[in-house]
Amino acid sequence: MPETQRRPESRYGNRPTMKDVAARAGVGLKTVSRVVNGEPGVTPETERRVQEAIDALGFRRNDSARVLRKGRTASIGLVLEDLADPFYGPLSRAVEEVARAHGALLINGSSAEDPDREQELALALCARRVDGLVVIPAGDDHRYLEPEIKAGVATVFVDRPAGRIEADCVVSDNFGGAREGVAHLVAHGHRRIGFIGDMPRIHTAAERLRGYRAAMDDAGIPVEDAWMSLGATDPLRVRRSAEEMLSGPDPVTAIFTGNNRVTVTVIRVLAERTRRVALVAFDDLELADLLQPAVTVVAQDAAALGRTAAERLFRQLDGSLIVPEHIELPTRLVTRGSGELPPAD
Repeated sequence: MPETQRRPESRYGNRPTMKDVAARAGVGLKTVSRVVNGEPGVTPETERRVQEAIDALGFRRNDSARVLRKGRTASIGLVLEDLADPFYGPLSRAVEEVARAHGALLINGSSAEDPDREQELALALCARRVDGLVVIPAGDDHRYLEPEIKAGVATVFVDRPAGRIEADCVVSDNFGGAREGVAHLVAHGHRRIGFIGDMPRIHTAAERLRGYRAAMDDAGIPVEDAWMSLGATDPLRVRRSAEEMLSGPDPVTAIFTGNNRVTVTVIRVLAERTRRVALVAFDDLELADLLQPAVTVVAQDAAALGRTAAERLFRQLDGSLIVPEHIELPTRLVTRGSGELPPAD
């Protein structure tokens, strides 16, 4: 082919193989295999030469062949609601740390609170032969995972339980935490208490609403429909709900927020008003202790949720867990000032 017609060379070279390493080190393929897999039977000098060849060539072991031999990929999948949500940062990190301790790689992705996307992502991870799944469910029907679970894919649901299948799940005490937070407002003299939460189809939102209602019922306070608002957590919807509750002849004197994203918007609304309104938030949030007043929260341990779920996943993989369990972790009321404000009227 004439010089001017040569195809340009690819910017990507071919990956070096064990055969390339063996040739460079002047040893046999079996010797390279032993060094790569940490097997005995190689002298220190030979191991040094092989390692130098590996480093010089940039060789990486092909784990695909190991998967075929062992039937395990040494990887697990994590299906989150939203990677950008601060709540899921410590949860994801805890799952990753447990996976790393077991020599496994973590692969994660976001469902964006879309049940179809959750299913698509979970099955895509299964198609890539992950050994197990940790799922924060967006949907309420997880029968699509039954064939995968029967085929040996360990599965644990976290933050919310699975729908229509029996499976391990690890959740916070959403009902008890909300009940305690609202009771705290009642104890400080509030009777008109608003609740702003996430979409009612979400398990955590429904449980926190149930806790709010229970605390109000415990105190003998009839709940007005105008005091409750559930829906998407976008700022416009939350702002509108908060402003409506804080307006009129009998505005609420306190608000209980159902999660950290709702809380951020409500804090902005309250900052624009001169009348002080008490606030208790479900979920802690960064800088909550530095605001004026600092925000009283019902804190859940996201890292403990992730760690507990991942540990159960690996116990499933080693065969020590048979019967699925529902594990509920406690929440903690952290008093900082906003939840201790008395009614303004």
